[in-house]
Amino acid sequence: MSDHIAAPSETLAPAYTGRLGTDPIPALRLPKMETEPEAAYRFIHDELMLDGSSRLNLATFVTTWMDPQADRLMAETFDKNMIDKDEYPATAEIETRCVNMVAALFHAEGLSPTDPASATGVSTVGSSEAVMLAGLALKWRWRQKRAAAGQDSARPNLIMGSNVQVVWEKFCRYFDVEPKYLPMEQGRYVITPEQVRDAVDENTIGVVAILGTTFTGELEPVSEIAETLDEIAAGGGPDVPLHVDAASGGFVVPFLHPEMEWDFRIPRVVSINVSGHKYGMTYPGIGFVVWRSKEHLPEELVFRVNYLGGDMPTFTLNFSRSGNQVVGQYYNFIRLGVAGYTQIMESLRDTALMLSREISGIDDMEIITDGSAIPVLSFRLVGDPGFTVFDISHELRARGFQVPAYTMPADAEEIAVLRVVLREGFSRDLAYKLSEAITDVVDRLRAGVGTGHTAQGFAH
Repeated sequence: MSDHIAAPSETLAPAYTGRLGTDPIPALRLPKMETEPEAAYRFIHDELMLDGSSRLNLATFVTTWMDPQADRLMAETFDKNMIDKDEYPATAEIETRCVNMVAALFHAEGLSPTDPASATGVSTVGSSEAVMLAGLALKWRWRQKRAAAGQDSARPNLIMGSNVQVVWEKFCRYFDVEPKYLPMEQGRYVITPEQVRDAVDENTIGVVAILGTTFTGELEPVSEIAETLDEIAAGGGPDVPLHVDAASGGFVVPFLHPEMEWDFRIPRVVSINVSGHKYGMTYPGIGFVVWRSKEHLPEELVFRVNYLGGDMPTFTLNFSRSGNQVVGQYYNFIRLGVAGYTQIMESLRDTALMLSREISGIDDMEIITDGSAIPVLSFRLVGDPGFTVFDISHELRARGFQVPAYTMPADAEEIAVLRVVLREGFSRDLAYKLSEAITDVVDRLRAGVGTGHTAQGFAH
């Protein structure tokens, strides 16, 4: 009998004594040899354990939990390229249904319950792409009007608050539009109609109003801004359209505040973007941009592509992408309906209000927004308690809760706040645990334990 002992095979060796446990895995170059599937999985899975828990990430608006059935549907449709509409007609039909549902939710004009072409809009990779498309339509229509009047169109500008998400800055830089930022001030973190009135000129392609700012969750006064723009136009001034960035609030306000007029019920509003992967409650990345009617989307921006045997109109910045996000969004739409979304948003709001009440009872703590507009609350320290919101954020992270601390936008930078975004999957019980953690952290910091942390960057 031979005394030779064969080297253990990858499949028979204990989990961490094969290649994964003994050889380094190249991080920046392709490895020279292949790796067993299970070993490759374990290597990546173990590294990802170093991430924070997504469910306890109270910094992000992005969905971190869906029904298991939605998980299965999305896993089953990863491989479907949504641009191949001839090959995947069912996925294409689902996208069209979603666009129509969003357009109807926002009271778009001329919608037919039987004609899918009556809605003007498209699904996108989140609100970032949606913003780019809406901005392009604004610029294109402004340029067409200027050309028809024989006027110069070399210096377009866009009016928005300094509180906008960075994608609006990107749009202006990428597409050569001058951004006209309206400043904030201590105690006011939204734009005002008076600011808009002073900023509008003949080169303004549009005004952006935010339904749910990322800094505090506040709703900007869309109706009042529209009235101001109406007055300017009626007085012989420029006729400036209004775009609503409803990335955060578009799937909240229709259910929590259905009587509030902010959408296409206001004639001045020509386009709206919304993130399905925020309060649409679908995993990233999915968003939508819809227009009031076809006349507000210039036909010249729509391409007709003969792709894989089918004539396909397209107005997107992306081409190939998975169809699983629209499938996940459609699942939520038919699974929840108006009643389901309303119940979830009311529950999240009630949890936010409970958390706000608990936090407001802490000495030196001031609530800025309590979560009644959308389920986002923001709060700050007042006076000089001997520690900062950045200290609180750091200590909470050590307990598993990721609560961002950041300074406010231009002209209000002296104000530093904490923000909590409540999403489906963060229970009332976890909210109580968070309030207890904040109270305990503040008590420890007041006693001089764990201070001295610096400002973090703003988290979207």
